[in-house]
Amino acid sequence: MKLPKELLLGLIPPHMLDRGLIVLEETLIKPIKRLFEQRTLPKEGWSDESIRLLLKVLSSMDTDKDPKAARIGEREARIASPLVSELAAGFNHGVGRSGVLIDPQPKAAGGSLMYQIANRLATDLLKKFGIENISGAYIIPLATGMSIGLALKVARDLTGGQEVVYPRIDHESPLNGISLVDLQPKIIQCKLDGDAVISDPNDVEAAIDEHTSAILTTTTFFPPRQPDDVISIAKIAKEKRIPHVINNAYGVQSPVIMKMIRSAIFKGRVDAIIQSTDKNFLCPVGGSIIAGPDEEFLKRVAHSYAGRATAAPVVQFLAAILSLGENGYRELIQQQNECYNLLKTRLEETAEKHGERLLEVDSTIAVAMTITEPRIAHKLGAQLYTLRVTGPRGLPKADSTFGTCHDTYPTQYLTINAAIGVEKTDINTTVKRLDELLSKHPLS
Repeated sequence: MKLPKELLLGLIPPHMLDRGLIVLEETLIKPIKRLFEQRTLPKEGWSDESIRLLLKVLSSMDTDKDPKAARIGEREARIASPLVSELAAGFNHGVGRSGVLIDPQPKAAGGSLMYQIANRLATDLLKKFGIENISGAYIIPLATGMSIGLALKVARDLTGGQEVVYPRIDHESPLNGISLVDLQPKIIQCKLDGDAVISDPNDVEAAIDEHTSAILTTTTFFPPRQPDDVISIAKIAKEKRIPHVINNAYGVQSPVIMKMIRSAIFKGRVDAIIQSTDKNFLCPVGGSIIAGPDEEFLKRVAHSYAGRATAAPVVQFLAAILSLGENGYRELIQQQNECYNLLKTRLEETAEKHGERLLEVDSTIAVAMTITEPRIAHKLGAQLYTLRVTGPRGLPKADSTFGTCHDTYPTQYLTINAAIGVEKTDINTTVKRLDELLSKHPLS
């Protein structure tokens, strides 16, 4: 990929031409050449100009950009306005073929190349950030819950079972993913361990029977729910020969969680690990990455996708991760850890000031604080939202409260996240406004 010098000779002095071509090569061309050659995540993030050039070059290879083509099919990437094409980064044909997400598409040579490069970078990134023992990863243009459904559909086809053994997580998306593929959740109730809500691997093992199609575990959820013991459950899955899918929604940002998943793969059975692109890589909502040690299982998932797919979540992930580079993503993880520690310290000070305490729960992303009467936890969360603080989650004390992952959790609480991308100013502003609300007695 190089601009032919001979085409420009005679237009400006040769020494000026050479100098200009050096600048062009270093700033725009070299990063793209290196990406094509190495097909790995770059160490340093790219400039927006290099990312735009890459996307422009690739999208220009699709047949809808051919000025002499006669396009008479029912699906020819005809676009209402240039703005619409711009919003799709020019990948108007999307990715994949009908029924096979990862197959090259004849009308989209550039889109197919873009998708393959993005998948290579997703695989390389997950390996570099903790799970070296995967065989591959595919970006799925569906959010996490829908991708869980695709993976469980493959598990159902392999086992013929009708039930998913599912340690309780009070979240609608995975449950919808289960029901979407005509499976039934077999909910494993959680137990209290001090403040923490935990699942017991022994209960998971006891629930497996001839009707089991898969086990679905979870690594990331709001405190007081702790991550499932995926290592012990992976051993059970291997012994019982049952597919095991891990919902790792926003776990890529946590070295602790990624190490746990790596050990689960090494010591037991893990068929698929599913993570969100927006929660981990600062992308718009709408995509996920499915990874795992068994390439055949991943291909079966890709073959389960119905129809062609939008390229939007794929190109958004590609642009985001090229912008960050490996070093930029490591810096974000370090920043997340610092913000989490700051949140824990500031929230502990605030809790002590108002006669509350932090819940003792293992988490590397979020912190929970007790809320005692007459304060109302869910009302507190709503008032923070009114004060332009988004994210905190208040749960009242009540029987069968959906959200606590336990029928009779003994206290109401407020959970605050310090997820990737958060800044220290966000933490300080949130705690300051929380302190102001708690100082009102009763809450107005």
